[in-house]
Amino acid sequence: MPLYEHVLLARQDVTSQQVETMIDTYKGVIEQNGGRLEKIEMWGVKSLAYRIKKNRKAHFALLNIDAPPAAIAEMERQMQISEDILRFMTIRVEELEQEPSAMMQKRDRDDRRDRERGRRRDDEGFGGGGGFGGDRGDRGDRGGDRPERGERPERNFGGEN
Repeated sequence: MPLYEHVLLARQDVTSQQVETMIDTYKGVIEQNGGRLEKIEMWGVKSLAYRIKKNRKAHFALLNIDAPPAAIAEMERQMQISEDILRFMTIRVEELEQEPSAMMQKRDRDDRRDRERGRRRDDEGFGGGGGFGGDRGDRGDRGGDRPERGERPERNFGGEN
């Protein structure tokens, strides 16, 4: 059977459980028509590059599918009817990736980076030089030669001293 990668975008105001329920429904459609889902990746809520049907964010999900073309056509037909699905795209591929997709790898890197930043921030203490407030140290005399309010400062614009 042909192999497909399918990405769908669901409205942001539906819950994650509702998105999972929708995916289970589409999984049932695929299986009824003789196919199977190899992998499901929930990418979470992400910002869109531009507004789609008045939405600025959407739930993203990737489905790796091994199914006949009729099963894909029926799944896409049902997605077009659904008001909760903003967009979807199905691509036929030669082989399915078994390892995590680039989006999941990026999330893992970001999570690792956040954990490392958190440790560093804890090591420095709250406000430890990262622009988070705290003691700014001695700033020295700041008002020494400033004129009083209403006075005009003397200026030398070159030429005469």
